Amino acid sequence: MPAIMDQIQSCVSAIRQATSFVPESAVVLGSGLGGFAEKLQVEAQVPYASLPGFPVSTVAGHAGRFLFGYVDQKPVAVMQGRVHYYEGYSMEQVVLPIRVLGALGAKELLLTNAAGGIGPELTPGCLMLLTGHIASFVPSPLTGPNEEALGPRFPDMSEVYALPLRERAKAAAAELGIPLKEGVYLQTTGPNYETPEEIKLYRMLGADAVGMSTACEAMAARHMGMRVCGVSVVTNLAAGLGGKPLSHQEVQEVADQVSGQFQRLVWRYLSK
Repeated sequence: MPAIMDQIQSCVSAIRQATSFVPESAVVLGSGLGGFAEKLQVEAQVPYASLPGFPVSTVAGHAGRFLFGYVDQKPVAVMQGRVHYYEGYSMEQVVLPIRVLGALGAKELLLTNAAGGIGPELTPGCLMLLTGHIASFVPSPLTGPNEEALGPRFPDMSEVYALPLRERAKAAAAELGIPLKEGVYLQTTGPNYETPEEIKLYRMLGADAVGMSTACEAMAARHMGMRVCGVSVVTNLAAGLGGKPLSHQEVQEVADQVSGQFQRLVWRYLSK
């Protein structure tokens, strides 16, 4: 058995010792968005640190645990915090949690993040539904020998963010009266914020928002055949657009300010 499959199965086995819960959907909560977990009817929780070989987040605002529970009657697995490539993990390690979620039974994945707004309509505090992404600035998580048990060697990425899930998210937002923008997300490696010159380049490439996660996770999920939806919380204007230096504290503060609205949207989306 390939090493990556060994690692996935070791993590699944460790989780199964704590719970037999089988999720239909999974959610990854980004910076400052961990409060959604408090609304969950929790059946079990598993700290990342208790899993063999599992990467552990070192970033403030990321709790670092799996929660298994119900949104209304729907079984959901929640990642309260994620790991990033800039923390020194390999891209294979960064997407290991996604592969574990798929191996646990999740068929749908909702990815959330905090992002910098590039598009003129994306101001701090707004929510953006991902219509696509640009991942050319980070290594592909599928590099290396292909694991046929996970997916094909050359997976199609024509529609990473499934249209039916995007329609469901828009319907949920409309029912709640929550404005939901749409746009293309671009992932960089981080941890440094981008230069104004890079932001100009990304805008020319068609990016509406920029961040340091998500696209690689979405690719790994699609490789496994999972359906993916993504929502960004725009926490700041990207470099050169806001007239002030960027900080992680600002990211967390704005994410906290819109967390109630965001949580209502995610809850309605998952329960639909």
